[in-house]
Amino acid sequence: MEKAVILSEGCFATTYGKTANGLVRYSKRYEIVSVIDSRYYGMDAGYVLMGRQDGIRIVSTVQEAKNLGATTMIVGVATDGGYLPVEYRKFVSDAIESGMNIVSGLHQYISNDREFSRMAQKYGVQITDVRKMFNGYEYSFTGKIEEVKSKKIAVLGTDSAIGKRTTAVYLNDAMNRQGKSSELIGTGQTSWMQGFPYTVVMDSIINDFVAGSLEYITYRAWLEKHPQYMFLEGQGSILHPAYPGGFEIIGAMRPDAIILQHAPKRKYYDGFPEFPIEPLDKYIKVLELVSSKKVIAISLNTENMEPYEIDNEKVKLERQYGIPVFDPLQEFESITGVISDL
Repeated sequence: MEKAVILSEGCFATTYGKTANGLVRYSKRYEIVSVIDSRYYGMDAGYVLMGRQDGIRIVSTVQEAKNLGATTMIVGVATDGGYLPVEYRKFVSDAIESGMNIVSGLHQYISNDREFSRMAQKYGVQITDVRKMFNGYEYSFTGKIEEVKSKKIAVLGTDSAIGKRTTAVYLNDAMNRQGKSSELIGTGQTSWMQGFPYTVVMDSIINDFVAGSLEYITYRAWLEKHPQYMFLEGQGSILHPAYPGGFEIIGAMRPDAIILQHAPKRKYYDGFPEFPIEPLDKYIKVLELVSSKKVIAISLNTENMEPYEIDNEKVKLERQYGIPVFDPLQEFESITGVISDL
């Protein structure tokens, strides 16, 4: 694996740093050796993010990352509109001059930037814009999704950047560890960076072909692997005012069940403080109505919660809805029995 540093200056362990957060938690495509964010200089990235050491050091310069063996820089932020922050240009330039390849999942393509493109040619490095790879996907929906016999579980959420992918990754891993074959079907750029081969980046594809591309990648996973289970990575949130994702996933990928990701302390949509998050009860009703399938569990994002609050919330929601409620960062194994029974 290529050794990589993640650029997340000012954003690591925040919702804008979700690409960096995801790669620190899980990566099979790159070996993550460091994270750039001067706010946490010298600390362990795993400790900052999850409260446990993982040997990934936080640095403040490209040179420090290079000294740790990095040969690739990954832009690890998901900004509004997908633009490269102006203050990041110096880091990208330094990385190219140091001979590092560049990987980015932003909408603003770094390979189209004349300055970076010239530098990349001069220093012989490769720029990979992940979203660009999927621009040419022109698959139409065929109905072959009905031939897929895997149990498909969609992980959808009550907000964007709420942990849907992380929950899907952990559950997929847990099922495989139990000897049950499972594949994660990625729908965003970070899943590709993490090394999941059955990924399409939905928001890089012409809208007419989104449903067909989702069906294509799911059907391909079925043909090549015949897994018992598939975990479908959700995007946005079905009632989100700006990122109303989930409709295409339900329509084209035809899940058999839904796990709903929920952050009890988050009262407003991330980045939109004027829009309160709709009640959990409404989310469950809408998802079950649209999909004709059940929400089988609630996965908690425990941000800003004390341990006693987490326990109380789990008990309250389990009584209210009669389904399991779990913390995917602590006890994801416990929900696998429910999934196995589908």
